[in-house]
Amino acid sequence: MVLALARLLALLPLSVLHRVGALCGGIVYLVSPRYRRYLSTNLRSAGFTEPALLRQAIAEAGKGLLELPAVWLRPLQTVAGRVVQVSGWDLVETALARRRGIIFIEPHLGCFEIAGQYYAYRAPAHAPLTALYRSPKKKALEPLMLAGRDRPNLRMASADLRGVRALLRALKRGEAIGILPDQAPGVGEGEWVEFFGRPAYTMTLAGRLATASGAQLILTFAERLPGGRGYHLRFEPMPAAPAGESPARMLNRALEGLIRRCPAQYLWGYNRYKVPAGAPPPT
Repeated sequence: MVLALARLLALLPLSVLHRVGALCGGIVYLVSPRYRRYLSTNLRSAGFTEPALLRQAIAEAGKGLLELPAVWLRPLQTVAGRVVQVSGWDLVETALARRRGIIFIEPHLGCFEIAGQYYAYRAPAHAPLTALYRSPKKKALEPLMLAGRDRPNLRMASADLRGVRALLRALKRGEAIGILPDQAPGVGEGEWVEFFGRPAYTMTLAGRLATASGAQLILTFAERLPGGRGYHLRFEPMPAAPAGESPARMLNRALEGLIRRCPAQYLWGYNRYKVPAGAPPPT
């Protein structure tokens, strides 16, 4: 039933999906105290206190939800065509030529699903993208997610030891992988690092994979353009960590820099600061 509804939504123009999504975002914010608390608290604690920005973040979160059927269920060529501007693709081509692998670091910023789809469409067949995949809490959404990510040149790896091994094998073949870096990892898989001034349990996987493979880390995000005009997809090099700074700390600093450029489109409603079961509390 969820998949059937999504297929109907995917037929609508992106501009309509974004308008309806903005309305839905406002409704969810009003009816869900928990979501409202996370979104408003995370924004304020990060230093974004303007009422107008709060309203924009509410609307953008709704757009992000309603655009998913169009990104997941339309033909790959059509989806890639919604990317109307690309910055930094030469960085990707240079990394592919090195044949040491690419680690795309893509936070929950803008349309974070479309970058993998665009890469799958444009990259050569010998360098597919393997993305780390975590089953959603709402199992009814899983068939939709799997259908949307079943694309040529795009593979899934489960968020467990088997999946991590698959990522490393892909990198050693000179392929690309994709990681969402701002999800709270499991116990023993992260360290406590400040994120917008608050301790956040932050994954160390990206740094460990880069060290083990020699792959290049590339920051990626797709800015949602006004009026449903499409997306501006950006690829940027990960800054080098200063001496004595851990890769996880540098990761969070880099993510903060991206988010500050487009704060309304970050997924502030996610509980980024939770303590995973069994993890040591922040110090």
